[in-house]
Amino acid sequence: MAKKKKNEKKEIVYAPVVYQPITETIEKNYMPYVMSVIVSRAIPEIDGLKPAHRKLLYTMYKMGLLNGARTKSANIVGQTMKLNPHGDASIYETLVRLTRGNATLLHPLVDSKGSFGKQYSSDMKYAAARYTECKLDAICAELFAGIDKNAVDMVDNYDATLKEPVLLPTTFPNILVMPNKGIAVGMASDICSFNLAEICDGTIALLRKPNLSVEKIMELIKAPDFSGGGVILYDEEQMKQIYTTGQGSVKLRARYVYDKEQNCIDIIQIPYSTSIELILAKLTSLYKEGKLKEVTDFRDEIDLSGFKLTIDLRRGVDPDKLMTKLFKLTPLEDSFKCNFNVLINSVPRTLGIIDILHEWIKFRLECLRREMTFDLGKKKDKLHLLLALGKILLDIDKAIRIIRRTELEEDVVPNLMKGFDIDEIQANYIAEIKLRNLNRQYILNRISEIEGLQKEIADMEETLKDELKQKALIIKQLTDIKKKYGQPRRSQILPIHMAATYQEEEHVENYAARFVLTREGYFKKITFQSLRGNDELKCKDGDEVLNVMDGENSDNLIFLTDQCQLYRAKADDFDTAKASALGDYLPVTLKMDTDEKPVLMNIQNKYPAKENFVFIFANGKGVRVSASNYEITGNRRKLTSAFSKSSPIVAAFYEKTPMEIMLVSSDNRAIVIKSSLIPQMATRTSGGVTLMSLKKGQTLVRATTDLATIPDGAKSLKKVKIPATGVPLP
Repeated sequence: MAKKKKNEKKEIVYAPVVYQPITETIEKNYMPYVMSVIVSRAIPEIDGLKPAHRKLLYTMYKMGLLNGARTKSANIVGQTMKLNPHGDASIYETLVRLTRGNATLLHPLVDSKGSFGKQYSSDMKYAAARYTECKLDAICAELFAGIDKNAVDMVDNYDATLKEPVLLPTTFPNILVMPNKGIAVGMASDICSFNLAEICDGTIALLRKPNLSVEKIMELIKAPDFSGGGVILYDEEQMKQIYTTGQGSVKLRARYVYDKEQNCIDIIQIPYSTSIELILAKLTSLYKEGKLKEVTDFRDEIDLSGFKLTIDLRRGVDPDKLMTKLFKLTPLEDSFKCNFNVLINSVPRTLGIIDILHEWIKFRLECLRREMTFDLGKKKDKLHLLLALGKILLDIDKAIRIIRRTELEEDVVPNLMKGFDIDEIQANYIAEIKLRNLNRQYILNRISEIEGLQKEIADMEETLKDELKQKALIIKQLTDIKKKYGQPRRSQILPIHMAATYQEEEHVENYAARFVLTREGYFKKITFQSLRGNDELKCKDGDEVLNVMDGENSDNLIFLTDQCQLYRAKADDFDTAKASALGDYLPVTLKMDTDEKPVLMNIQNKYPAKENFVFIFANGKGVRVSASNYEITGNRRKLTSAFSKSSPIVAAFYEKTPMEIMLVSSDNRAIVIKSSLIPQMATRTSGGVTLMSLKKGQTLVRATTDLATIPDGAKSLKKVKIPATGVPLP
């Protein structure tokens, strides 16, 4: 046999390439996964539960935890894996959310002992399953009512060793009482919770009058109700949209109290959709940026008594005004986005509240009929046996004689059937009666139930034929549930037009100040108290003062730069400085572009059409642009293309009334003109008209309104027409 050479390479044989259309790949490989996530994992069904919830609760029910003592959570998690094979961690996370300790639900489904974290904190972790204990809460009796009477379908678990319910036969619309969130493939569900008593009232009203208007429902089911409380800013139109379409947004605010003695605000409830960590992070950011000057400190004071976030205030701060600011700038005001996507017969549908309640009523009627049919069958079976007992009563001795004279055991039942004209089931029942019970008293006591059973059977058969009677039973159940489990609303309702809103100017400490801008771009805000006895404005070597204006700390400022841009700022954004200090360097503070410097500062609280910006360019041209062209809506801080780019800018002025401007060229010639001679243009980027005639190679180098620099006797500088020729300066 020939040996293989040492370095001989094996020939690699590749499998043939099989081409498959992308549509076929999606249909065969992706769509089954999509449907599995939608139907079997992420979207809740009409009983208000997702499969993970249902498997967990049913396991606890079968463990006897509805009436029994608590058991270790680890035990529950292990037992649940017989129905849910997705791992113990995910099962325990599901359990945690359902517990009373976690405070996620208005009506917790699990009575818990131990540390289960809190819904309002992302950092507060729950203890391990081996340390905590659980049992089903009393309200779960309403979820499982009738489950042992064939009220719902039962299916095999994943390995066909156990049975589990497809749905739970909830006796109240748990779908709207239990908040649920799920993200599937291509769709999601976000259902907020509502007050149980209100939901019962709304459902009862719909049972009595199916065509009830949305306005009537909104009177009964006032608004969502969250376990964390808070204040709902009630927008009637938005709420109506949620009730009819199942989509919309609910605005929530934190609730707070002011402690006058300690001069602090205690926030006692926050929106359901946020956490204390997010709020603290935002407060920290605002404090570092100097936007919370009213606050000296804030801290988490959560303890065994419940939620509390404390904010210490400076003396004289209005707590209500501060809270409107915090509502605007932090998650202390947040929104819950509703998307009522529910599985109805394994089909995802986005439904409004009325439609969800109609679907639940259909579901509940079916459960009730199945439960009554089960009970009816049991009663009929019992009646069937008691009727046979009645026949025996006519001749007890005959029954005893038949049994005694029958030689073979297997012949006892046939002989009884023949002797009393009864069927096999009845004969078996007679044969199983103990000898001591074959007496007249026992038999009379038993058959006395026949009349009552017949009446009950007749009533049940009549109810099964009459939907109105079935609805009356559901109404009675809902009334009992409301009485037993109903709670006052936790979330307060405040009409949105009555809610205090943030007015920024109300939060600015106002005082008179002097604003100074230098040619190099340094800005100073100086209080007049600081100026007393020291009004000398010092500048950096080689720098000079460009603009000086007196105003107030609440004023709005604008800065025009040499790169055709305008920046807006508030005087309050800058710290006060001494006259001798350099001040804030605007290119850094306002995040200007590289080598950009301001050429004009102005106090700009309004933008009157009759007032103008005047721009003088190096090519001898000038233009006036109405201030109204710079007015914007919103909070845009930077405006590009504030004036023409066709020539470098020499100077910019703000004209409230006509002013005299001296223009000086590079060959030391000058003219003085009134600003009213400069044409006003409609667009900001107009290049303007020639103001001063320049010789070839000459440019404008200076423009000023300080006419004190004009030499004596140089009256010939003043011109009444443009363009004008410059006059040599002495």
